[in-house]
Formats: sequence, C-alpha cells, structure tokens
Amino acid sequence: MYPYHNKIKQRIANNELVRCEYVERYKNISPCLLLHFSTEPKVRPVRKHRFEEYEA
Repeated sequence: MYPYHNKIKQRIANNELVRCEYVERYKNISPCLLLHFSTEPKVRPVRKHRFEEYEA
C-alpha cells in the first residue's frame, strides 16, 4: 500500500510545496484541496475529511 499522506507530508517538510488551493471539484473529488509541488507528481488532491491535517 502506498503511504499517500505520509509521502505528501514528507514532501511538505522538504519544502517542495509551492502552493495550495481549495477547489469545488477535481476529477471525482468534491470539495478538494489541491497541493502543488515543485517536483513530480506536481499536483496532489486531498479529500475533505483530511483538510484539517494540512491546514496547520
């Protein structure tokens, strides 16, 4: 199993996060927090029930 959120948090700690934005819909995720990174994969979506983890 891919540790999706652990990997995202590691990338944030490595200062790879460029910006983030809330969008109404991204593919089949609604609402969605989009995290934009300087390295691949460039965009990572986060579902609503995980927003609080990333808002801090």
